[in-house]
Amino acid sequence: MSRPVELVPLNCIQCGMPIAAAVNEVAWLCPTCGTSMALTEASDLTPCEIRFSANLPPNGKGRPFWVAEGTVKIFRQSYNMIGKSDQEALQFWSQPRPFFIPAYECGLEEMLAIGTRWLTDPPLLVEGPKTDFIPITYSAADVQAFAEFLILAVEAARKDKVKEIRFDLELQPPGLWILP
Repeated sequence: MSRPVELVPLNCIQCGMPIAAAVNEVAWLCPTCGTSMALTEASDLTPCEIRFSANLPPNGKGRPFWVAEGTVKIFRQSYNMIGKSDQEALQFWSQPRPFFIPAYECGLEEMLAIGTRWLTDPPLLVEGPKTDFIPITYSAADVQAFAEFLILAVEAARKDKVKEIRFDLELQPPGLWILP
């Protein structure tokens, strides 16, 4: 039996003012007091730190990203035994990497393009002033699955005949950044 739809009033956890929420939004910045908060799986509001990049344009809208440092232990085998791509993969994943996961509604192609590019060449994370941003529609609970998908995308893009890929991913708790 399915649960009935439940309307949850969203009031700021600091000042109590109502939060205007669009469909599918999961995190907000209170327009009255500036407190940042996120919706939990249990439909409660909890504090959620939002950081803003110093590189945001003054009058534009930033894009929210979950950023989590990840350590990947990979086993990769191609049909040509231990090939160049297998060695490149071991080298690439030998150090922790920041995963940038879009926290906003975007297509799969955009998520893959940004996520794989920033795995290789991450943007500098320097805090700046608060600015407007597009709605946050993906929660921190989505980060693990998206990060795993990015690992597979990076490995599938290598120029070889991959036979098998196995990996373990350990992610630090993600932080929310508003980036250009």
